[in-house]
Amino acid sequence: MSEAASTRTPVALLPSLSPLLREWLPRQRWFAGKGRPVTGFALVAAVELLPVDSTGPGLLHLLLRVKQPGQSLGSRTAGGRTPAGNRDPGTGGDCYQLLLGVRAALPPYLASALIGRVDEGPLAGRTVYEGLHDPRLAGLLLERLRTPGRFGPLRFDRAVPVPGGLPARVLDAEQSNSSLVYGDSYILKIFRRVYPGINPDLELPLALARAGCDRVPAPVAWFESDTPEPCTLGVLQPFLRGSQDGWQLALKALADGDDFTDEAQALGRATAEVHTALAAALPTVSLSGPQTEHLATAMNERLDAALRAVPALLPYVRGLRAAFDAIAGATFDGDGRAQRIHGDLHLGQALRTPDGGWSVIDFEGEPARPLDERRRVQPPVRDIAGILRSFDYAARSHRPWNPAWAARCRAAYCEGYADASGSDPRAEAELLRAYETDKAVYEVVYEARHRPDWLPVPMSAIQRLAGPAG
Repeated sequence: MSEAASTRTPVALLPSLSPLLREWLPRQRWFAGKGRPVTGFALVAAVELLPVDSTGPGLLHLLLRVKQPGQSLGSRTAGGRTPAGNRDPGTGGDCYQLLLGVRAALPPYLASALIGRVDEGPLAGRTVYEGLHDPRLAGLLLERLRTPGRFGPLRFDRAVPVPGGLPARVLDAEQSNSSLVYGDSYILKIFRRVYPGINPDLELPLALARAGCDRVPAPVAWFESDTPEPCTLGVLQPFLRGSQDGWQLALKALADGDDFTDEAQALGRATAEVHTALAAALPTVSLSGPQTEHLATAMNERLDAALRAVPALLPYVRGLRAAFDAIAGATFDGDGRAQRIHGDLHLGQALRTPDGGWSVIDFEGEPARPLDERRRVQPPVRDIAGILRSFDYAARSHRPWNPAWAARCRAAYCEGYADASGSDPRAEAELLRAYETDKAVYEVVYEARHRPDWLPVPMSAIQRLAGPAG
């Protein structure tokens, strides 16, 4: 995304906000640059969704590029994109979406949303806060989504009519974006770190809806920016009221000493149905030797980066590389296809609805990976590896550790997948092991950065996966 501005706000706006944002941004869970100081900003686009100079609350929508050590906000390359589609070395820094409320004074019920009071510039003397926590401003977003059209650089679209007047609340959940729930009927995901191009969390559910797959809530409305380049900013979908995510269900089963194999098998069938629908709706390719060579190279490169970030991986590097090298140039039995997949599938992305069925959500992919990479065709076994790792996570999180529980769930899940798809993922043992290893490496880096207390969980998997293939 190139550095540019489409704005109805004075040029002095960003310098006046910078001191406040420099302190506030690193405290947000969705901010990807934790551990590094914020050294500068560049305004990509700005628009007042609600005037900020009125007596009531204003709503300022910003796309803001954040500079941190090792990045530059200087000259940009043509198109403003790297081949990876994640960050332009010319523009530098990640681009974030902010929705800032502006008031003369903050009422007590919004105290927790405070960002700070502006000392100078066009908002001098006014208070800036996280706008999503303000029911009035959250309601304004819903109204924009209900009425397709343009608002400055923003474009609002919808697939079906959406009722108005629904009360809004911020979803208090651990995630890398922000979500608003409207009247227990709809959920709006706001993408915080944004990239040029359509987000898979809009693209894939739309494709699945067209294919008639009911395992995924279909988007009902969304909004995007086309200045300076098209990008997805938010998606409104049905809220699955009364559903429970697979992670919490698995932990409860462990705590109660209950079997979870029926649920795991049903989830395997649901995953296969989603993969089958994606393969029918979008292009697939044969998984050839050159492609598996590329996969192994990419996995080794991610391992190299992980070794720099988490030196605790060093004792296991030989075994980890062996798992990746085993698939380099290989071909596999079965259909051997690569297709569009979920990309970050785990138990927390699967919801069991009140009728007992499974739904799959959050098709954004791993947020730390470049958007172009997340939109590539990949072997379905990558999603399967994610769920298998999730069963292991659940078992390791329980005391005492219950490896037999995890083994039974893993087997049942693969059996369910095979029943629905006709292809047993365990038949591609080397490919499955490589993807489990790649996922565990990713988990180690994630936990080291965000939840150090959890680091022993993926490290135990690293120790197992780095051993001889069984």
